[in-house]
Amino acid sequence: MKVAVVGATGMVGTIMMKLLEERSFPLTELIPVASEKSVGKSILFKGKNHKIVGLETAVEMRPKIAIFSAGGSVSLDWAPKFAAADCIVIDNSSAWRMDPTKKLVVPEINANAITLEDKIIANPNCSTIQLVLALAPLHRAYKMRRVIVSTYQSVSGTGVKAVQQMENEIKGIKGPMVYPYPIFKNALPHCDVFLENGYTKEEMKLAKEPHKILNDNSFAVSATAVRIPTAGGHSESVNVEFEMDFKLDEVRSLLNNSPGITVQDNPETNTYPMPVYAHEKDDVFVGRIRRDESIANTLNMWVVTDNLRKGAATNAVQIAEHIVAHVL
Repeated sequence: MKVAVVGATGMVGTIMMKLLEERSFPLTELIPVASEKSVGKSILFKGKNHKIVGLETAVEMRPKIAIFSAGGSVSLDWAPKFAAADCIVIDNSSAWRMDPTKKLVVPEINANAITLEDKIIANPNCSTIQLVLALAPLHRAYKMRRVIVSTYQSVSGTGVKAVQQMENEIKGIKGPMVYPYPIFKNALPHCDVFLENGYTKEEMKLAKEPHKILNDNSFAVSATAVRIPTAGGHSESVNVEFEMDFKLDEVRSLLNNSPGITVQDNPETNTYPMPVYAHEKDDVFVGRIRRDESIANTLNMWVVTDNLRKGAATNAVQIAEHIVAHVL
């Protein structure tokens, strides 16, 4: 099976390639795809050099699956062209997420919704993935009424230039600014652009995407997204009001028994999720699980994952694995 990785030289694309190798994905030919400035260069995969090709050449090579991480405009232009060539596209950009004709997939939750007719499948926003993975088993058990989430997001979510800005600031080097302010020793309540309602695009993704993934509009989500000077993963403070009451031991058990989740929750030993621990791992880590004592049937928890892996590349590769195992 031919598999294309579009955006193979980018931050997420390089991790996608690494994961295809790590997880022994059953491909017969890898097609690394990048911008014109990279075409003709070589990229290493499974110990062999593979020549990078452009988008048009990649379509002509007729891959069975193409995993995109090249930005929304590239996806809007090229995903339909790959799909027309009988290729299934898994897209990591925001381009198709809220399109009512496209599936928005977190494999542990709704991979079974994918059919052979789905030629373009959307990968959710990084901070949405970890949120819904922690919420899904609890929603099934207790039915959510309202979610309030505050995120503490890694600079790696903005891209390599943001990581470079932070590293320059740590070293006292003046360099290009991706953010409107310094990020080192700072916290910016500003992820993506501001909208007319006063929220950012990132916050509205968190508010809207869970409804589509869980196929349920009965609950509300309010989000505040903050960029902080870390590079290992995104963290979220999550407050969930349920319609039914719960027992904390049962909550821990539900989470512990959910695929893709690791519970780290022992205050006596200072055990709780942190980006430094989640970095380069594929699970979503949940801890600080406690009852909100100010309101009935409400839970607080702390949720952390590597935003470049489960928040992006791992989720996309898991979708591809499901397609190979259950759809094709």
